[in-house]
Amino acid sequence: MTKPLPTFDTIRYEEPSAHVARIVLNRPDARNAQNTQLLYELNSAFDHAAQDDNIKVVILAGAGKDFSAGHDLHEDPRGVDYSPYKAVGTWCGFGCAGAEGHYSREKEIYLGFSERWRNFAKPTIAEVQGKCIAGGLMLIWPCDIIIASDDAQFLDNTVNMGLPGAEFFNHPYELGVRKAKELLFTSGWWTAQEAHRLGMVNHVVEREKLPDFTLEIAKRIAQQPLMALKTVKEAVNAAQDAAGRSSAMQTQFALHQLGHSHNMQVFGFLIDPSSTAAAKSKTAAYTKT
Repeated sequence: MTKPLPTFDTIRYEEPSAHVARIVLNRPDARNAQNTQLLYELNSAFDHAAQDDNIKVVILAGAGKDFSAGHDLHEDPRGVDYSPYKAVGTWCGFGCAGAEGHYSREKEIYLGFSERWRNFAKPTIAEVQGKCIAGGLMLIWPCDIIIASDDAQFLDNTVNMGLPGAEFFNHPYELGVRKAKELLFTSGWWTAQEAHRLGMVNHVVEREKLPDFTLEIAKRIAQQPLMALKTVKEAVNAAQDAAGRSSAMQTQFALHQLGHSHNMQVFGFLIDPSSTAAAKSKTAAYTKT
């Protein structure tokens, strides 16, 4: 028996067709920026879809103009109350002092969740419109298929923040090594059309056709046997991991934490306070006040 659907404040959970779940980021006024609550609710929604044997494929979408503006820098990570959330990893200690607390938090809700969703047993499709920035990439890259609107744009501006890329470092596998370096070095944007050319995006469609096109792909997938879908996904993921993806991911995550530690020692903030992102943030953890 399927467990009751949890109550969500920051996402919507829908079933638009037989065997299809649609999870929608629902903070449009914040451009679907990811605070702690949204990420835990998103993880709970994925768990619900995983445990529902009637669901064969999951669509991940975002409400409003943009898919996601990335991590919510208006949330101070040092002041989060974790008591409402059930940890899925084993590090815990999110409120510990020094590097331990921040490392534990990011290992749980950034790298941990993204890797967990990447290994989600059933096929997943990201439906992406508008801007998808840094942490937004960490939501779509774990998905098996990415479908973008023709106005979609992508950005990882973490080097500008004084960090070596977003915590889920799939860049070389999505963009190729040389293009990944260029876009990280410059903190530059790339379009849906370029993402399609590079192999990161499966299809580019007109904005107004995006939801229907994505649902049609999901319906085609949902016609296949669930066991075959699960096993072929695991086989493809295993091939990528055998080539070293998981080891590279762990190395970059350690370097990312070194970046935070360096910034704290030099500037007293988690990111370089001279960065564009810091200038837009109102949170003391990220910028001067």
